[in-house]
Amino acid sequence: MISSHMHRESSRTGARPVSRAAMGFSVFAGSMMILAGTFGALLGIAAISNDDLYVVRGDYIFKWDVSTWGWAHLILGIVVAVAGFAVFTGQLWARAIGIVLAVASAIANFMFLPYYPVWSIVIIALDVAVIWGLVKYSPSSADT
Repeated sequence: MISSHMHRESSRTGARPVSRAAMGFSVFAGSMMILAGTFGALLGIAAISNDDLYVVRGDYIFKWDVSTWGWAHLILGIVVAVAGFAVFTGQLWARAIGIVLAVASAIANFMFLPYYPVWSIVIIALDVAVIWGLVKYSPSSADT
């Protein structure tokens, strides 16, 4: 679906067709955004429903109520997942929004480290992979 849509658009506008590698990076990044966004939303739902689920380890400067973190992760997770679907369109604006949201997600998860360190590190790694995939995407690549 993505492949045929992008190739049809390029043939209608006279632009060069998008390479398979470029589409692969875009599909990878969009998929990772959907995955990371879904994980973030689930984390948010868990934090909202059980305020005692996450406990701060040590004194940390970004100490918020767990329910507040839950709402932040739920909203950010939904927005990241929706933006992941937008990345499948191959549009520049979708990739730009994807990069901005992946950076925001990485920052939020860095601030969430004392609550759930392993989870936060995994999501930060997914966000870095998304940023790499969206930056690496180049519709002008000639390796079709």
